[in-house]
Amino acid sequence: MEKEVLRSKYKNLRKNLSIDSIEEMSLHIANRALKLPIWGETYYHIFLPISAKKEVNTEYLMHILQGKDKSIVVSKTDFISGEMKHFLLQENTVFKTSEFGIPEPISGIEIAPEMLDVIFVPLLAYDQKGHRIGYGKGFYDRFLAKCNPKAVFIGLSIFEPEPEIFFETTDVPLDFCVTPQKNIHFPK
Repeated sequence: MEKEVLRSKYKNLRKNLSIDSIEEMSLHIANRALKLPIWGETYYHIFLPISAKKEVNTEYLMHILQGKDKSIVVSKTDFISGEMKHFLLQENTVFKTSEFGIPEPISGIEIAPEMLDVIFVPLLAYDQKGHRIGYGKGFYDRFLAKCNPKAVFIGLSIFEPEPEIFFETTDVPLDFCVTPQKNIHFPK
């Protein structure tokens, strides 16, 4: 299916969800993630949700990571350069919500993408082969392309996969997707 059609479809599906249902499904997603074979790693990158777009709330996953004493990394997006910078989350990290509604660290200890072991990836839609669709700016595809080839990419979705979506050679596929109902593995 075409990307723009899917973006529109999933934005509308999200719009109809209540905040309570998103919270409940986000908690199920975090609990399902505990069953993934990823917990022996060190550096975990997590996205901070845009609540106005009703994204999966990653706060529950963040609590799990903190409880397991993992190093958590969050991003700051530069919409002019089209790049993301990644910062180690610390007790004194100060956040500011960007003009696009993204909670971002103001500053901190920068972490190179090559150091990351596990990356939780936001998405609007994905297919049964692990191809994902975001908002269309390519930030995550450029970021994931710079990561260590052994890094694990995990999508978080409230919805089930589409049968197939159109993808480009610059699109980076997922290794897993976690939904409220199950974990899906996409073997390479």
